Amino acid sequence: MRLAQALPNAGLPSRRECPEHSLTIRATIRVVADTRPDEHTRAATKELTRLLPIWSFVAPYRWRAVGAFVALLVTASVTLSVGQGLRLLVDRGLAQDSVEVLQASILVFAVLVLVLTAGTWIRFYLVSWVGERVSADIRTAVYARLVRLHPGFFDTNRPTEISSRITTDATLVQTVIGSSVSIALRNLLMGVGGVCLLVVTNARLSLLVLACVPLVVLPVVFFGRRVRRLSRSSQDRIADVGSYAGESLRHIRVLQAFRRERRDLAAFRRHVNRAFDVAVQRIRQRAWLVATVMVLVLAAVATMLWIGGQDVLSGRTTQGELVAFIFYAFVVAGSVGALSEVWGEIQRAAGAAERLMELLASSSRLPEPSTSTPQTTPGRIEFRRVSFRYPSRPSANVLGDVSFVVEPGEMVALVGPSGAGKSTMLELVLRFHDVDEGMVLVGGVDVRAQSLSDLRGQMAPVPQDAVLFAGSIADNLAYGAAEAKPADVEAALEDAHAADFVAALPNGIETNVGEGGVGLSGGQRQRLAIARAFLAAPALPGQPGILLVDEATSALDARSEEAIRTALELQKGKRTVLIVAHRLSTVRQADRIIVLDEGRTVASGTHSALVATNALYREFALAQFLEPDVRDSAA
Repeated sequence: MRLAQALPNAGLPSRRECPEHSLTIRATIRVVADTRPDEHTRAATKELTRLLPIWSFVAPYRWRAVGAFVALLVTASVTLSVGQGLRLLVDRGLAQDSVEVLQASILVFAVLVLVLTAGTWIRFYLVSWVGERVSADIRTAVYARLVRLHPGFFDTNRPTEISSRITTDATLVQTVIGSSVSIALRNLLMGVGGVCLLVVTNARLSLLVLACVPLVVLPVVFFGRRVRRLSRSSQDRIADVGSYAGESLRHIRVLQAFRRERRDLAAFRRHVNRAFDVAVQRIRQRAWLVATVMVLVLAAVATMLWIGGQDVLSGRTTQGELVAFIFYAFVVAGSVGALSEVWGEIQRAAGAAERLMELLASSSRLPEPSTSTPQTTPGRIEFRRVSFRYPSRPSANVLGDVSFVVEPGEMVALVGPSGAGKSTMLELVLRFHDVDEGMVLVGGVDVRAQSLSDLRGQMAPVPQDAVLFAGSIADNLAYGAAEAKPADVEAALEDAHAADFVAALPNGIETNVGEGGVGLSGGQRQRLAIARAFLAAPALPGQPGILLVDEATSALDARSEEAIRTALELQKGKRTVLIVAHRLSTVRQADRIIVLDEGRTVASGTHSALVATNALYREFALAQFLEPDVRDSAA
C-alpha cells in the first residue's frame, strides 16, 4: 500500500472510472454519520436504517429500480386477482354449471399467466442488474477510499481482513439488493393486498387473521435482534478465516521451511470452527424464527378454515367466497413466512453494509490543502527542526529536533543503528505521516502545503524488500510511469544494470514474475525496483527527480550489491538521492553522510572525514571494513 501511494500513477481509479464519484461518497459518509444506533428505536427501523447508506449507490440507477418496482406491482396485482377469479369460477361457473363462464375464466387465466411471466422476467432482470452494479460500485468506492488513506491505517487494520470485506460483504449486499429486497417488497405488497382483499371478501374472518398478526411479528422482532448480532459476528469470523489463509499462503515457503504444515492446519481449523460455531448459532436462531412463524400462521389458517366451514354450512357465506378467502389467507401466510426468512438476509446485509460503510467513512490523517503550492526548488529536501512520534507509540520520540538539507542532485546517506529513525525520515519525505513539530520541505515547500499527487509526482521509493506485483516485468516497470516510452524503459533498465538479465529471460520484458516476484532472485527484483524508480522520478533539466532508497542492498550478494551501488552512483548530479544503509560500502561514494543516533543527527560529512572524527561511524566502519585507513584512525 505504501508503494502504491508513493507512486502517483499506480493505477488509482479516477472519478470517471468510479460511477459513485466523490459526491456520492460524501453523501454516503453523511448518511453514515447520521446513522446512530438507538436502543429505543424499534428493531425493524434500526435494521433498515443501517441499510440507508446503500441508497446513495442505488440512486444513479433509480429508473431501473423504478421499472423493477412497476413490474413488481403488476405481478403482485395479477397474483392477487387470481383469488377473485376463483370466487367467480366457483360461484358462477361450477355452481351454476356454466360452460361459458368456465371457458372465459380459463382464457383470462392464460392471459394473466403471460402477463405474470413477462413481469417476472422484467423484475428479475432489472433487480439483478441493479444489485450487481451497486455491488461493483461499492467495491470501487471502498477501494478508492482505502488507497487514499494514510498508511498507518493499515498498521492497525489487517489488509487481508479488509479484502474480505470488499469481497464477501459486498456480495452479501448484492444478494440483498438483487434478490432479497425484491422478494421482501413482493411479499409485502402481496401481504398488504391480501389483507385488504380478505376484509373485502369476509370481514368477520378477517378479524381472526388480523388478530394473529402481533403473534407473528413478536417472534420476528425477538429473534431478529439476535440474528443481526450473530450475523455481524459471523462475518468477522469469516474475515478471520480469509485473513489467516491469505497470510499463510502468501508466505508458504516460510511455512514449509519451518515444518508448520500440521500446526498451521490446526490453527486454521480453529478459525474455521469458530466461524462455524457462530454460523450455527445464527442458523439456529433463524430456524426458530421460521418454525415459530410457520406454526403460528398454520394454526391461524386451521382455525380460519374451521370457522369458515361452519359459515358455509350455515349459509352465511358462499363456497366461492370461502375459496377466495382461503386463497388470500395462504397468500398472506406465505408472504409473512417469506418475509421472516428474508428478514434474516436483510439483517446479514445490514451487518455487511455497516462494515463496508465503516471503511468508506474512514478518514485520512493526512489532510490535503485546498490549493497545492508549486515547488520553488525541485529536487531539494529539507528537514527543519523535525520531531516525530508514531500515533501508536506516542510516548516514544522517534525523531527529535532533526535538521539538514539535501541540495538538488546531491546524494546523501543516512547511517545509524537500528531504530535511529532513518526509514521514518524517508516516510516523512513521502508524507506517509505528518511531523509533530517542525516541518519537512520538498522543492522548497512544506509537504503539507502540496497535494499528495504533486508531492510524490517527482519522487520514487526503492524499498528494502523490493515489491513486485503479479504480472510482467513491463507491467511492473510501468507501475509508476504508465506513459513511459519503450526507449525510456530500456534506458532505465540499462542504468539499473538490469538489461542483461531481462534480455536473457524466456520472454524478455514480457516475462511474468509471479506474485511478489517469486520467479526472480533478490538482486534481480531489487534492480527492477530501481529501474521502476528511475522511470517514476525522471531526471529532467532543472528538475531532478528524488530517489528514496531504503536498505537496497542489505540482503544481497556482493555482485548484486556492486551492481546496485554502481547504478546509484551514476545518479549523482542527475537525481537527488536520499539513501538509508547499514552497509557502508553502498554509501561511501555519497556526497555527504549523516549519522543518526536515537532519533537525532550526531555528525555529518564524507566517509573519510567521519571515520576520523566520529566514534559511532568509525565503529560501523571497523565492523565492516579491514582497510588500513580505518584501522589507523581507530588507533
